[in-house]
Amino acid sequence: MLTGLLRRLSRIPTVVRRATVVPILVRCGIALCGVLAMAVAWPAEVLASQFVVPLLLIAIWPAAAPRGRGATFAALVTVGGWIVDTAGYDSRVALWRVISLATFLYLGHTLTALAAVLPYDAVVNLDVPGLWLGRALVVVLISAVLTVLALGLTADLGGDAFQLATLVGLAAATGVTVLLVRLTRRT
Repeated sequence: MLTGLLRRLSRIPTVVRRATVVPILVRCGIALCGVLAMAVAWPAEVLASQFVVPLLLIAIWPAAAPRGRGATFAALVTVGGWIVDTAGYDSRVALWRVISLATFLYLGHTLTALAAVLPYDAVVNLDVPGLWLGRALVVVLISAVLTVLALGLTADLGGDAFQLATLVGLAAATGVTVLLVRLTRRT
């Protein structure tokens, strides 16, 4: 195990010499999204304490190793911070925090997926991550609009009507998922 770690550490100068701009920018985007997600999710008291260093290391872990389990762990720690803030510190659930946290987590996740298939020394046109981020931002925008509309409906609906709308929404989401799985298997 120590030999494998030393071998990886000895490769760092070669990686730094051969790295190109676009894969490095993608990884910087992953780190930025992770840090911003942690900042939005965790309480200010925790971020101002000694725990900020481990949280920052966890936030940038997916940028350093996008093919590993770092993205999942960072997302779980971020969601854990959100739960700690809302349940433990009794913070108010604000719409801007929910949407920004979802945005940063989604953008970090999709950039990690891109970095996982993009070698650090690849020569890539800037259009590739640009189109990738453009599609991701469209998804974020649609999700934000649907979230605001759904929250507006919860004020109008109550009781049995709200439960029925929830069940219909879950059935529609399941149907869309099944349809997408079948369509991807056809190609």
